[in-house]
Amino acid sequence: MRVMVLVKATQDSESGAFPPAWMAEMMDAMGKFNDALRAAGILVMADGLTPSAQGKRIAFHGPERTVTNGPFPHPGELVAGFWLWDVKDMDEAIAWAKRCPNPMPGPSEIEIRPMN
Repeated sequence: MRVMVLVKATQDSESGAFPPAWMAEMMDAMGKFNDALRAAGILVMADGLTPSAQGKRIAFHGPERTVTNGPFPHPGELVAGFWLWDVKDMDEAIAWAKRCPNPMPGPSEIEIRPMN
C-alpha cells in the first residue's frame, strides 16, 4: 500500500524562521529517521517544500483560469514537506509516523493519505 505522508506547514515553516541550532538538530534527527525508513524498504521519496510565498495557485472555473500568487493563508492547511511510503497497511504507516522526529520547533501535524 502506498501512502503520502504530509508534513503540515506552520507559521514557522511559512516564515522560514527556524533557530539555527534547532535546524541542525532536526536535520540530523530527520536524516536518521529517513535512513531507518530506507533500510526498512519503506521510503520511496521524500522532500521539503518552499514556503507558500514562492507558490502559485490556479483556480479553475469552466474554461477560465485564474492565477494567485502566494503566500497563502491558513498555514495549518498547507504542506511543508512530504514522504511517499510503501507500507503493508495504514497501521504500519501510523507506527512509522509516530517514530518521526517533530518536524517543527513547536506543535505540528503529519497527515497520512492512502494513494489510489
